[in-house]
Amino acid sequence: MHTLQPPAPVTTAKPRGRQRPKLSLRRSLRRHWQLYLLIIPPMVYFLVFKYIPMSNAVLAFKNYNVVQGIWGSDWVGWLNFEAFFSNPVFWSLVKNTFLLSFYTVIASFPIAVILALALNEVRQGFFRKTVQLVTYAPYFISTVVVVSMIILMLSPRLGIISRGLGFFGVDQPDLLGNPDYFRHIYVWSDVWQTAGYSAVIYLAALAGIDQSLYEAAKVDGASRIRKIIHVDLPGIMPTAVIILVLAVGNIMAIGFEKAFLLQNNLNLGQSEIIATYVYKTGLLNADFSLATAVGLFNSVINLLLLVFVNMIAKRVTGNGLWS
Repeated sequence: MHTLQPPAPVTTAKPRGRQRPKLSLRRSLRRHWQLYLLIIPPMVYFLVFKYIPMSNAVLAFKNYNVVQGIWGSDWVGWLNFEAFFSNPVFWSLVKNTFLLSFYTVIASFPIAVILALALNEVRQGFFRKTVQLVTYAPYFISTVVVVSMIILMLSPRLGIISRGLGFFGVDQPDLLGNPDYFRHIYVWSDVWQTAGYSAVIYLAALAGIDQSLYEAAKVDGASRIRKIIHVDLPGIMPTAVIILVLAVGNIMAIGFEKAFLLQNNLNLGQSEIIATYVYKTGLLNADFSLATAVGLFNSVINLLLLVFVNMIAKRVTGNGLWS
């Protein structure tokens, strides 16, 4: 005769999750202290030179007085922003900045990708290294030297192009003085200077593609064009999307050095951008409050563009800055 045994008591095991995060953090610090030590210098750099200066953006809402300092100056609220928005040159500055930067992104982005894909297809090592060196070297030329080269080449009297056309009896127009040519000169000289450097990033992404995909494409009889379309482009798409999002996010933060050096009284209608206006207003005219307000407005626009473009890229391609 079988006797019924009482059911065994049910014991609930405690999940082995993060039971003591403090101990795990200590253990991680003890094991990988060298890596944490390497993180300290960049963190200090960003803290001192990036985050702490953000507090001085309050200058945009004050009437700056050198004697009273940033925090002691009188509070004026949105007065500096209203002065900038009501300025007759406001829309001209925004349009010139946007068109110049947008033109630069549209021209430089595909050329860097095409250059990287072309170099990836070259099998002759010496030729590939030579082309990569020739296209990469201009990146290290300073902006002042590049502008000097542009002026020497495009000068209407002594320029190389002017003399070459004069040899054939053709009068060269004043390219540096005509505002219609300013954006083309700026953008294509920038493409010449930065295309090789940008292509290195895509070459690194191409080097990380699984070789079995190329072997499968070869077995399927895919041509080089098909291999580029179906293997190379999808392989570099995450990198390309991130670079494009960052480029569009900085579309209003174009540097003033090159635009200012190429600027003259004749092409001022298209060469005057927000960065050059801030330089002239803040440093030359010593209106630091208005210059800070213009810079803060520029940064906010860049942030909104970055978030918006990243959201679109995330929905269309599935890749973005934030997962």
